[in-house]
Amino acid sequence: MTDRRPSQALVAASILDCDLARLGDEIRRAEDAGVDRIHVDIMDGHFVPNLTFGWKTVEAIRRVTTLPFDAHLMITDPLRWGPMFVEAGCESVSLHVEVEERQVRPALELIRAAGRAAGLSLRPGTPLDALTPYRDLLDIILVMTVEPGFGGQSFMTDVANTKLAAARAWLDPAGACEVQVDGGGRAATAEVIGRGGTDVIVSGSALYRAEDMVAEVAAIKAIANAARAAGEG
Repeated sequence: MTDRRPSQALVAASILDCDLARLGDEIRRAEDAGVDRIHVDIMDGHFVPNLTFGWKTVEAIRRVTTLPFDAHLMITDPLRWGPMFVEAGCESVSLHVEVEERQVRPALELIRAAGRAAGLSLRPGTPLDALTPYRDLLDIILVMTVEPGFGGQSFMTDVANTKLAAARAWLDPAGACEVQVDGGGRAATAEVIGRGGTDVIVSGSALYRAEDMVAEVAAIKAIANAARAAGEG
């Protein structure tokens, strides 16, 4: 579980948009560029219309870096598969609140029982109060600012403005819980994201398609942290 809320906004590199033929090298490239975590999007072709990584892939790439792994489970059966991603070496695992209700609480409990951070993710159209029944089990709220399933989509500014600050306020502002944002994270959107008090910015295509990944990571952090400080000052 998370020890505390990060004092500065962090960047997690989503490997969904990297050159998958060079996956290990692409993770190292992001680490060298200054990212703080590796974000792994797990899709099953059912909950979303895309198919990505299995737990064996995560287990293999875990050897490439010591950076923390965030797993984002966009799958219909997180109760079955969530523990596999914990065992594969993920420090945090977030599932979607929109899956079958009977799965949500037990899956979160299993993740936490393993000593890992447990999170719930929200589609853009899902209200924040959908999380209320699970508040006691949350280390992470993952706000989607694109529809889950594919990388490279346009950032939904209205969702960021509506949900990020609300999610931060809904949590204990000084506590251990994190607000993460996934979808369209880049220097151009970092001010809106930071203003909402966001703790972790997931960035994929903006990093892996950047001419200078080091500069993009630095810009995201600088802009987001300045806006975060202004909003909380």
